[in-house]
Amino acid sequence: MAEVKANSNTDKAKPEAKKSAKKDEPKDTIWSRREFFSLAGWASFMATLGLSSLYFTRLLFPRVLFEPSPIFKAGKPSDYTVGEVSTKWVKAQRVWIVRDMEGIFVIFALCTHLGCTPRWLKTEAKYKCPCHGSGFTKTGIAFEGPAPRALERLKIELDPEGQIIVDKSKKFLYEKGEWDKPGSKLLV
Repeated sequence: MAEVKANSNTDKAKPEAKKSAKKDEPKDTIWSRREFFSLAGWASFMATLGLSSLYFTRLLFPRVLFEPSPIFKAGKPSDYTVGEVSTKWVKAQRVWIVRDMEGIFVIFALCTHLGCTPRWLKTEAKYKCPCHGSGFTKTGIAFEGPAPRALERLKIELDPEGQIIVDKSKKFLYEKGEWDKPGSKLLV
């Protein structure tokens, strides 16, 4: 029985010798198939990790849009002539400043139909929306087109230095009778 065990031990030794003989043979390629797929897997894992870290780094620096303060100084009342609509602030603040015989008021340049910016047509003495043709009088009342209501007025007041202060966060609606409220018009 000892001989049988010895034979079985020698049989076990033979496959190990065969394996070591295969390892010693020169390779025809740089990597074996197993090594190639292992490297490819690690490379794709590292690429995914790198791209993900770039994405998360981008989240640390969000795009912040600058929004100007809703309160701004618009000069002195003497800067505005009676009967004129000032278009000086349309691009920067989206407002018109109007001076009539009673005083000065500010109209928000936003069409009440779909939010387009109307244009002041001096020759026709009206605001005209280029999107759908809504028309508004010099005071901001809708008289033509699909606009459902008048343009909004904004709060206006004088500071202690005599400068006009416009507050775009406070709006006055014609339909609610707010154009007669204090702050909707500056009596000069």
